[in-house]
Amino acid sequence: MALDVNGKNYMSWTIDVKMHLESMGILDTLKEINLCSSQDKAKANIFLRRHVDDMLKFEYLNTNDPSILWKDLRERFDH
Repeated sequence: MALDVNGKNYMSWTIDVKMHLESMGILDTLKEINLCSSQDKAKANIFLRRHVDDMLKFEYLNTNDPSILWKDLRERFDH
């Protein structure tokens, strides 16, 4: 399920994303300070972008680090 542009499904979306990234062995890519490989960061970034609304994808087009995208979405929707 994609994260809705208004963030109404943010809480359930974060749980699903964390579970999927954990199953892929790349959950640490969401931490601000991490030593993950560029390949793992790319995998996480691709996964996140596939699971956000197209408007959000366009808005965060220049965000290439999954930890920054995760932080930005949390600041925007986690109220």
